[in-house]
Amino acid sequence: MDCCGSLRLRFALVGRCERPALPYNVRHCFILTSMRTAKTISITLPPDLLVKAQEIAQSEHRTISELFREALRRYMAADPEWEALLKRTRSTGQKLGVATEADVERLSDEFRRENRRSTGR
Repeated sequence: MDCCGSLRLRFALVGRCERPALPYNVRHCFILTSMRTAKTISITLPPDLLVKAQEIAQSEHRTISELFREALRRYMAADPEWEALLKRTRSTGQKLGVATEADVERLSDEFRRENRRSTGR
């Protein structure tokens, strides 16, 4: 601020902010550093998904970046009920020898065959 209390700043192309010299030749220089911790990324979306995301963002008065940050936070958030279900089913699957999708299909087919026999279908 100068002696009149107004702020006179000039931005140089090299990222410095300088205040003009005061009558008594005092000069202050400030180096502007980026405090930004976010990084910019690029993602590829099918056109229909992009249009839907843009519509949602517009209807919620937020940017696409805010929309995707929220979606990622929700995706990464732990759901205790889901985690408990996974824990139970994984232990049951291990007991039954389930290691692949093919094992799940095989057990499902066996269950259906046994169920049909017992109901007489």
